[in-house]
Amino acid sequence: MQKRAGGNAVARGVQRARHAQQPDSEGYVFADVVSGQFDADTTEAVDTVFKRVLPPQTETPKLHKVLAQAGLGSRLEMEQLILEGRISVNNEPAHIGQRIQYGDQVKVNGKPIRYRIDPPPARVIAYHKPVGEVVTHDDPQNRPTVFRKLPRLQHGKWQSVGRLDLNTEGLLLFTSSGELANQLMHPRFGLEREYAVRVLGALSAEEKERLLAGVQLDDGLAAFGTIEEGGGEGSNCWYRVTISEGRNREVRRMLESVGHAVSRLIRIRYGAMVLPKGLRRGTFVELGEGDIRALVQAAGATAPRQPAGPGQRFGSSGGRDTRTRSRDGAAALPNSGRKPANAKSAATGAQPDPLKTSVGYIGLDSLKRQRQEQRRDTRSASGARRRGR
Repeated sequence: MQKRAGGNAVARGVQRARHAQQPDSEGYVFADVVSGQFDADTTEAVDTVFKRVLPPQTETPKLHKVLAQAGLGSRLEMEQLILEGRISVNNEPAHIGQRIQYGDQVKVNGKPIRYRIDPPPARVIAYHKPVGEVVTHDDPQNRPTVFRKLPRLQHGKWQSVGRLDLNTEGLLLFTSSGELANQLMHPRFGLEREYAVRVLGALSAEEKERLLAGVQLDDGLAAFGTIEEGGGEGSNCWYRVTISEGRNREVRRMLESVGHAVSRLIRIRYGAMVLPKGLRRGTFVELGEGDIRALVQAAGATAPRQPAGPGQRFGSSGGRDTRTRSRDGAAALPNSGRKPANAKSAATGAQPDPLKTSVGYIGLDSLKRQRQEQRRDTRSASGARRRGR
């Protein structure tokens, strides 16, 4: 009876995997990895160097207007205080017409004041991590880190959404909002990660059964959601696996527990975000507002808060800030306490198919827009060189 039940579990896992694996012309799927198309696309030389500094998105109102809205006096009175040198911004004397942004420290007569201003919106980038990079800001062994290739933020720092170990490649998300990163990683949402994995030797039916039912690791029980065979050459066998958590080296340890060493591991999907086709190793694409909303919606998490009216948001100018903020100063995402629209899926760990839901392919518009900007920049540079001859 147990053997029959286990066999049914394997069959259901393989069936779910095949049902979810649909052809997609804009994001990499398991078949692209097995066929060699993934390597052919991502190992080509990069034609255009990405911009190293992202343009600021924060609102920058004029200082005297912000102070007047804070109730310190009229705009003319605030301008007079600025002229008298009684106002400073970030410990530097203010000047007429100066603009400030969220996080700036403003003092009047040497005392910090609170002011109303919208915090910067959350930013998200999809990075194609190559083998040989570690996901840490400070590596004691001085190995290459993923953060050295990311664009520089004007304020705060990038937070990684999960990690990939040194020898794992593929999709890695980063956000400027620590709260958003926590939501995308939180176990209660059970975001599904999809990997293409190459192992030494084929998995037997019993080994698949164990991996789907759950194997005991040092840090607890772990199980794949689906397993799909992908062929291979000689003793190297490809499999597509999905898992709804992200413990350290979990996929590798699970397969090693049943006697199979992993020779290659590629993450091709995180939740509803698929590794964009043509995104070469070591490069990134920044997601637009629509893609960020779609990513959060597909995850069943709380959407970023919309800009509020006067008096509802407060920036910090050195004093206490009663507003909930992430450590990096980005917008905090509220917890409404209401169940997400796909609460049932979140509870069971099932993910919406990004190729079959209204969400569609996340990142497509952002990647197209980035490539258009690169082509425009290339044409502009070529025109400038021709005019200089």
